[in-house]
Amino acid sequence: MARGEPMPYGDQVLVTPEYFRTLGIPLQRGRDFTDEDRAGSEPVVVIDENLAHRYWPGEEPVGKRIIQSGHVYKIIGIVGHVNSSNLASDSGRGMYYFSMFQRATPLVAILAKERIGDLDELPGNIREAVRDVDPHQAVYSFHSMEDLVASSLAPRRFGMRLLGFFAATALFLAALGLYGVISYSVTQRKREIGIRLVMGAEEKKVMRMVLVQGLRLGVIGVAIGTAGSLAGARLIQNQLFGVSPFDPLTLAAMATILLSVTILASYLPARRAMRVDPTIALRPE
Repeated sequence: MARGEPMPYGDQVLVTPEYFRTLGIPLQRGRDFTDEDRAGSEPVVVIDENLAHRYWPGEEPVGKRIIQSGHVYKIIGIVGHVNSSNLASDSGRGMYYFSMFQRATPLVAILAKERIGDLDELPGNIREAVRDVDPHQAVYSFHSMEDLVASSLAPRRFGMRLLGFFAATALFLAALGLYGVISYSVTQRKREIGIRLVMGAEEKKVMRMVLVQGLRLGVIGVAIGTAGSLAGARLIQNQLFGVSPFDPLTLAAMATILLSVTILASYLPARRAMRVDPTIALRPE
């Protein structure tokens, strides 16, 4: 713990038993909440791995006691860390999970996992279950986990789609420019190609010569682009979720796509070079 840092500091959530299993949060050590963790019993708390590593490095936090809001709580378990507010970014703070049966709260969020049946019927079933307990409680704002995830990642997805559009446009312009360069080169070398054909060069070799020229330009472009992407990867790191900006598979896939586009852009000029008429090519201008 750094000097002057509050002891210990983290976000707080009130939960009930089965919360971690419902959301698939792994229990690493200790135990989960039970129905016995109620008002009048010993106050308990579950912490996540971030808090455990930050405030008890090299120690076993389970069994230790902390003071929160003037109450002493016993740590009974450690769970995996999750991004609670935004999937695309992480505050780095750890998380405390308190039993809702030991601390009152005016608002409650119900998490339900539907295994069998129509998901459209789930909100109605939840309303009926709440009314059976207390008909005066208001139940509102139903969202599926897919909707919450999509809403959390929407700004990043928009930015990446916009970036993808500009990348596709740049790729098209690069292919168009490469096609123009190779076409101009074939036009300038028409006499040379005609001489090669007159001297007995095979048409396939002429085509291969032009393709190799275009591929050489493509390899140079891929090398420069890879170096530039590695240098500027940190600028878009906060826009990525679950993917490293230095992912070798992604870089290899992009290099393959660029080289494939290079070959396609060079194919038409190469095909035209293969069909150059030697008699026309060698005719004095």
